[in-house]
Amino acid sequence: MFAIAGVINYLLVAFLNAFTDLGHKIIIQNTIFKVYDGNTQIVLTAIVNALMLLPFILMFSPSGFLSDRFAKNIIMKYSALFAVVITLVITYSYYQGWFLLAFAMTFMLALQSALYGPAKYGYIKELVGEKFLSAGNGAVQATTTVAILCGIIFYTVLFENLLGNNFTSKEDILKVIAPLGWLLALGSVVEFLLASRLPNKMVEASKREFKLLRYIGGAYLRKNMLMIRRKKEIYDSIVALALFWSISQVVLAIFGEYAKSNVGITNTIVVQGLLSLAIFGIVFGSVLAANLSKYYINMGLSALSAIGITIVVFLVPFTTSTPFLGIEFIFFGLFSGFLMIPLNSKIQLLSSNVHLGTILAGNNFIQTIFMFVFLVLTTIFAYFGMDAKILFYLMGIVGIYLSYRLLRRYFVALLWALLELILKTRHSYKYIGLENIPQNKGVLLIGNHVSWIDWFAMQLPIERRINFMIDRDIYHWRLFNWLLRAGEAIPISTKAAKDSFEEASKRLKSGKVVAIFPEGGIADSLDVGKFQRGYEFIELGDAVIVPFYIDGVFGSLFSRYKGESRRNFFTKREIIVYFGEQISTKIAADELREVVIKLKR
Repeated sequence: MFAIAGVINYLLVAFLNAFTDLGHKIIIQNTIFKVYDGNTQIVLTAIVNALMLLPFILMFSPSGFLSDRFAKNIIMKYSALFAVVITLVITYSYYQGWFLLAFAMTFMLALQSALYGPAKYGYIKELVGEKFLSAGNGAVQATTTVAILCGIIFYTVLFENLLGNNFTSKEDILKVIAPLGWLLALGSVVEFLLASRLPNKMVEASKREFKLLRYIGGAYLRKNMLMIRRKKEIYDSIVALALFWSISQVVLAIFGEYAKSNVGITNTIVVQGLLSLAIFGIVFGSVLAANLSKYYINMGLSALSAIGITIVVFLVPFTTSTPFLGIEFIFFGLFSGFLMIPLNSKIQLLSSNVHLGTILAGNNFIQTIFMFVFLVLTTIFAYFGMDAKILFYLMGIVGIYLSYRLLRRYFVALLWALLELILKTRHSYKYIGLENIPQNKGVLLIGNHVSWIDWFAMQLPIERRINFMIDRDIYHWRLFNWLLRAGEAIPISTKAAKDSFEEASKRLKSGKVVAIFPEGGIADSLDVGKFQRGYEFIELGDAVIVPFYIDGVFGSLFSRYKGESRRNFFTKREIIVYFGEQISTKIAADELREVVIKLKR
């Protein structure tokens, strides 16, 4: 992916945009932290966050229109130029000690981001294509997160070093730290220069027109919301992200007061440092999520992460140890990366290119509405004296609801994701000939059987669920029967083989993937056993046979022969699955066995 022209440049633009936007926000938040305490601090912090959110509500329709109407690299270029003007005004307000103007300019920076956002994320699909969609989102999320981390550390450390004890009011603080404004302006200038060099990936120019009266009257809003709700999986993913960001925003708003009142932390470097640990987690989680979505978007990670986030949010108010808080925020970030990458990638994948900007703007709009409402409620609760711990518990309840929504849709995918995380600690998997498996027709997979995890090794790189033909006695084991039913396995026995083959034929004709191990059981040697002829009774229709050979599992803990399991316990085992060329006609068992044996050669 990084060999694609423009990718490195694009990531640098994304880095500088997040680094500069966060820099001013951190300066304002640290100023509030120094001057105010208790509920007033929570209220003002929530207002700062609300000012950052409001433009995403107001600019929903215009930002989506701009992203679909014009080349996305051009939008990023002029948004960066707009940021140069804004940061110069911010710098002037610092030197004059005008806190209210500096406070209000957070809105203008957010306005720039709102116009920039749909183009920024829509450009991923245009630049790297669907093949690298998860990797692209992972790279952008990791880059943006590193920028946030660097911004927090960089501007907080400079803020503390410049300030010392040389202040009596918020106006004094701004005058002392005013030189930081020039760094914000410099970042915007460099971002503009880099954005000017991004390649134009727009295939066809749009001729849409934006009508102000329709925007003011809400016609665009109604039309765009209908478009977003048209595909339920897109809408559900947007709502899930909105709930996640709402939880994150509230945690961000209340943690400073919680740390000050319950843990006794008064240094902004320590507070921001703890929050920064979540950013380390996001970077690692984003990279790992992209890796686990190597073959297709791994939606099971989103359900797993929602559960993890909920647990962490419930644990924080019980924690008074700074090191343990750090560990909890690392896990919060890790699970956040797991959640964001699959959901964002799924939204982009399912959105048509012609409406991608509008969908992404709608994603920002709905997330912002949720976050804005949550921050207003946080402000109200804080104003009436509600303790920060209670707010953490409330966010935990929201996390339970988020987990329920994702589990309801991706429960089976969650089980696969958990199994993948476990088995990849012991194995690495390599696939040769994946291109031989068609994406839009029935496939009958036939090959050797060497271990209890052959089904996992085969399913891992294939997004469509494989319907395995499995021994009826194993199928009816009480412990696993519900899982095998959920996985659409086909039970088979010598007494009811005809019915099983008819069911396999039916599923192949409906375009599904069916797999059978014709040896009839797990091999106890490296030699491929005799293939039984039963599969010859399966009617292919338009489906094709794809032979496979699994190598590297024999002798492991999961095979019948375990002679090497102790010797290799601390060595990661490489498992290779070879997929052969498609066979569109019936083939005799002995002939197919020879084809399978030759795959490894």
